[in-house]
Amino acid sequence: MDLRIFTEPQQGATYADLLAVARATEACGFEGFFRSDHYLKMGDASGDPGPTDAWVTLGALARDTDRVRLGTLMSAATFRRPGPLAIAVAQVDEMSGGRIELGLGAGWYEEEHAAYGIPFPPVAERFDRLGEQLAVITGLWTTPPGERFSYPGRYYQLSDCPALPQPRQRPHPPVIIGGSGPSRTPALAARFAAEFNLPFAPLADFVAQRQRVSQACEAIDRDPASMVWSVALVACCGTDESEVGRRAGAIGREPDELRANGAAGLPDEVVETLRRYGDAGAQRVYLQVLDLDDLDHLALMADRVLPEVA
Repeated sequence: MDLRIFTEPQQGATYADLLAVARATEACGFEGFFRSDHYLKMGDASGDPGPTDAWVTLGALARDTDRVRLGTLMSAATFRRPGPLAIAVAQVDEMSGGRIELGLGAGWYEEEHAAYGIPFPPVAERFDRLGEQLAVITGLWTTPPGERFSYPGRYYQLSDCPALPQPRQRPHPPVIIGGSGPSRTPALAARFAAEFNLPFAPLADFVAQRQRVSQACEAIDRDPASMVWSVALVACCGTDESEVGRRAGAIGREPDELRANGAAGLPDEVVETLRRYGDAGAQRVYLQVLDLDDLDHLALMADRVLPEVA
């Protein structure tokens, strides 16, 4: 099982904060550092000093790290047009030496769209737009050198595009699609995704959604074994109950609630939770770290959890 660290910078983080966590992620031996793509805080967090743009951040981290995979869970299709997004991700992939992955979703957080003047269409249109974005982005990335790409979509039209720059990774950076939607999400994942991710869901929900995505793969003659299956879980690990309680309190949660809904408790408890997801088919887990100042938390999980599941 691969373990990656996942952060939520909209809750309050500077680039220096994210760089420190990314470098600790790399030094500790985790496989990747990922971040959300949001412009507005959620809940009671201050959000200070304000949001950081996901792809600006990842471009900088591409130069300031050496080994870890980098990407988003998830960029919103409402935030950017597909052509410029394909250019940005390809450029960051080159800057990183081929370590970038693109998580892309339909967008869901209406308040941040209103706060920053971003149109927020109804859910059906958002999924239509997501489907076109995925077709455009992957189409641009897989256009052979010297050829042109056109796309006559309802929402996006491209004409005689040179499809440059090309990403470092071939045929293109891995695309991650996730969510709990029962039909359109599995269909899009089967068609476009290298990885399917279900965030913050009970084990039974992961099993059910994995089955839906597998069936969608089979419907288009894709082998479900070609999909990487992943989950995201809030991490809260401590060497004793006092440390678990302190870390839970720092993120405004209760230890028992985190044990029920995340990867929490003493190291052996966290390992057991991860193994249950692994037994159900999860090959990768994104450990959501919410206290970005607590780098000892990463060191503990690297020492006591990572060797048991890697």
